[in-house]
Amino acid sequence: MAGCGRQCYITRMTREPEAPLPGYVVYDPIDPFENGAGPFFWRRDEGGDHFVFRAEPGHCNTFGVVHGGLLMTLADLTMAATSKERREDAYITVSFNGEFVAPGLEGMLIESRGELVKRTASMAFVRGRIEADGNTLFVYSGVMKRLRR
Repeated sequence: MAGCGRQCYITRMTREPEAPLPGYVVYDPIDPFENGAGPFFWRRDEGGDHFVFRAEPGHCNTFGVVHGGLLMTLADLTMAATSKERREDAYITVSFNGEFVAPGLEGMLIESRGELVKRTASMAFVRGRIEADGNTLFVYSGVMKRLRR
């Protein structure tokens, strides 16, 4: 899709892919990077924002392991969503910390859940973990800055 631009991505996502779990939707159907990397499926429940995706060959490196950059992208998206009071709020990452704990493999259902540690008028402090099959793959924390619109 080189040279296609944002409109091609918007058009491409007019038919939402099938979610790996019932009740989940693509978090942002017009975000070209997240949907090219994922797509990542989301729902908000009593535990907060929960993201999932099924690891496919395109998510993995040559060793069949889910690419670390993809896990970092999922963590960043989870932190942004967890920071929000309202869905239309916008946050950018100021600080990001993460540790790889175990590998994710092709075919696994990868899940991410964040925890809001504190929110001020302009900042949010978030931490979370990415898991598969009950095993922690990646732990993360960060500071998010609220954008004024």
